[in-house]
Amino acid sequence: MSAAQPAWVADLLKAMRGVRIAVAGDVMLDEWLWGTVRRISPEAPVPVVEVTSQSFTLGGAGNVANNLAALGAKVRLVGAVGDDDAGARVLALCSELGIDASGVAVARARPTTRKTRIVAHNQQVVRADREVTGGLDARSRRALAEALKTLDGAIDGAIVSDYGKGLVDAALVRALLGHRHRAVVTGDPKPHNIAAFAGVDCIAPNLAEAASAAGIAIDSDASLARAAARLLKQTHTKYVLVTRGEHGMTLFGSGTPFTVPAVARQVYDVSGAGDTVISSLTAALAAGAPIRHAVTLASLAAGVVVEKLGTATANAKEIVQFAQREGVAHPTALRPARRASGGKSRSGKVRARRR
Repeated sequence: MSAAQPAWVADLLKAMRGVRIAVAGDVMLDEWLWGTVRRISPEAPVPVVEVTSQSFTLGGAGNVANNLAALGAKVRLVGAVGDDDAGARVLALCSELGIDASGVAVARARPTTRKTRIVAHNQQVVRADREVTGGLDARSRRALAEALKTLDGAIDGAIVSDYGKGLVDAALVRALLGHRHRAVVTGDPKPHNIAAFAGVDCIAPNLAEAASAAGIAIDSDASLARAAARLLKQTHTKYVLVTRGEHGMTLFGSGTPFTVPAVARQVYDVSGAGDTVISSLTAALAAGAPIRHAVTLASLAAGVVVEKLGTATANAKEIVQFAQREGVAHPTALRPARRASGGKSRSGKVRARRR
C-alpha cells in the first residue's frame, strides 16, 4: 500500500473528532470475570475457573457510545438503567469516559441489563444474563421522550441501538427523524423490530439478521442481494450495510453493491464488532464523508477490535496504523461534504444539518 493511500483515513478521522452523536437504545453493563482453568469440576463435566480479576465495561448501546468516545466524538446517551448497583456503575462509567448520560432514565420497575462473561485462557467459557425485556414504565417513557426532544439541533448524527430489551420502538425512531434540525440517523435493528426503523439513513444488520428480517435464506451473493432489496423496500432506508464476518461487509442502495473485504489478520473476539461498525460509520457520515469512505472506515475499525479480546474500541491512531498495515481497497481521494448547517452534501447522499 502506498504511503498516500491511508491519507484519506487520517483526514476523515480528524474530521470526525468533535462530531455530536446521540446513541439511543438498550443500555447494558458487561461484567468480565477473568481466570484460569486447571481442573474439571467433580460435580459436573465443566471446567472450574479460578477467577483472578474482574472488570466492567459498557454494553449494548453503551458500547456504541464508548466506541464513539474513543473516536473523539461528543456523545450523548439516551436509554434506561435500573435503580441498582449495576445502573450506578453504568452512569459512573459514562462519566469516566466523558459520555453525557443525562438522557439515561433510572427505571425503578426493572433491573439494569447485565451480562456476565467468564473468560479463561482468552476463551469465553460461559455467559450469564440478568435482564427484563418488557417495555418501560410510563414515567421512564416520558423521561426518554423528553431526552429525545432536547437533541433537536444539538447533534450531527444519531444511532438507534436495538438489543431487543424493550426500549426501541417506532416512536423512538420517529422522534429522531422528526427533528427540525435533521441529523444523520442510523440503526442496528433486531429482525423482529425492523419495521420500527422505517426512514432512517442506514441500517447495519449482520448476515443472520438480514436473512431473518427479509425472510430469505442467504446462501449466495444473489440471495444476499434479494434480501437487501427487500429490506430497502420494507424500511425505505437509503442504505443497507450487511456485515458478513470473514467475507467483509456489503453496502446496498448506492448503485452497484459495494463490498469491503474483511481485513483482520487474527480474530480473537467478535463481541461488539457490530457496535464498532455502526458507530464509526455514523460518525464518518456525520462528518460529511461519502458513504463508501464511511463503510471502508467502518471495516478498518472493526478489523482493529476483533483482534482484541472482549468488547473493545478502536481509536484514530489504531485505525490509521491498521490501514497502513493491511491496505485499503478504496479510492485515495476524500472530498467530504461541507459541514455548514443545512449545507448540501457533495456526495449527494446522506447529509447532516448542523447549528
